[in-house]
Amino acid sequence: MSTPDRRTLIADTAIGLVAAAGLRGLTHRAVDAAAQLPTGSTSYYFRTRTALIGACYQRLAELDLGDFDGDDPAPLPDRDAVAAALAALLHRWLTTGRARQLARFELSLEAARNPELETEFHRAGLGARARVAGILDGLGADRPEESAELLVGWTDGLLYDRLAGALARSRPTPDLAELTAITRRMVDAALA
Repeated sequence: MSTPDRRTLIADTAIGLVAAAGLRGLTHRAVDAAAQLPTGSTSYYFRTRTALIGACYQRLAELDLGDFDGDDPAPLPDRDAVAAALAALLHRWLTTGRARQLARFELSLEAARNPELETEFHRAGLGARARVAGILDGLGADRPEESAELLVGWTDGLLYDRLAGALARSRPTPDLAELTAITRRMVDAALA
């Protein structure tokens, strides 16, 4: 495994800090310390906090698309395969990828409040929507872009509910079979 470049290390560390402490924990000094970099390294690469948060958006999009694409880039042949792939993705994001998704939601709220960040956040989210639209188009969706908007929205809503919703702490660890049944309904509804 190769060592990440300095910008990637900083972005990954910043994402981890946001996941652990929220945006109040995200400072240039905190990133330097957590990444074990010399003081001033983070501000050398990302002069402002806005630039650092923008790097987080880009890195989150890159990581999420990497998870989305998975190890097998072959097209998904039918609704069952799409539902199974989406369920596996959700399961990963609700378990081993939980911290990263918490950071993504935290950072998305910052973009909603800060017009300087809104464009970068919007750009970061377009990749997933394009991928989903392509998959739904392959399944015969009449309006794949609109269907993708719905499916991505439902996926984000389910993630948020399971990570931070009112019942998140009282629910058991997500079950892949349950998630597959849910995602099959979501895919069917998106294609209806």
